[in-house]
Amino acid sequence: MDDHKPWQTLRAHTAARIALGRRGVSVPTRAQLAFQLAHAQARDAVHLKLDGEALAGALAAQGLDCVPLHSAAVTRAEYLQRPDLGRRLDDVSRARLAASARGVDLALVAADGLSALAVQRHAAPFLAALRARLAQEAWTLSPLHIVAQGRVAVGDEVGELLQARAVLVLIGERPGLSSPDSLGLYLTWAPQVGLLDERRNCVSNVRPEGLAYAPAAYRLHYLLSQAFSRQLSGVALKDETVEEGSVAVGRNFLLTK
Repeated sequence: MDDHKPWQTLRAHTAARIALGRRGVSVPTRAQLAFQLAHAQARDAVHLKLDGEALAGALAAQGLDCVPLHSAAVTRAEYLQRPDLGRRLDDVSRARLAASARGVDLALVAADGLSALAVQRHAAPFLAALRARLAQEAWTLSPLHIVAQGRVAVGDEVGELLQARAVLVLIGERPGLSSPDSLGLYLTWAPQVGLLDERRNCVSNVRPEGLAYAPAAYRLHYLLSQAFSRQLSGVALKDETVEEGSVAVGRNFLLTK
């Protein structure tokens, strides 16, 4: 029996680097080159600029307006070195929002984060799936505010200026060696500048190879409904969803009664 065959079978079910084989004391050339390519793609994702116009065009086809904004980080280098600047809007963006319509249920924000590629690829199809769910109910949504050089907390300022009841931030997550385009979703109830991460709920790894758009929208819709019902978000709001269409047979043993 070939002892290597079970590993090859497992490899078909994961993007993890297992069963690479070896040549002498090293890995095969093919595996080494694939690793170097993945590393280069991860680095490129960090430095890639978000094409806000292309994203706005894709969303216009869905009937969703977009508002371009910018964080207080002027350059990409400054953004990477000064996380605090990526959490606040610049003066021009702040003034623009101050004059915007107010009082929506949910403010929508997209920020490049550490992978503009993730937002470029997945923001539009995810929002299509989410808005299809929300359209069945009486939700009021803001246009999508596309923040260049933005981090998660920049959504708090956008939501506060719009006087939104909650804010959803779509952001590119830190790239991995098998996922340079992973999209993160951050939901915050009653957004205001200065909130800590414990006030947010996160749905991570949204992409076809990870959490697909439809189940991600299902999970986010559940959290959003619970946030409005209980008027809270973050560590006090647990994700108790089960796979859509299945039946829950009991509570998660990690959750207290």
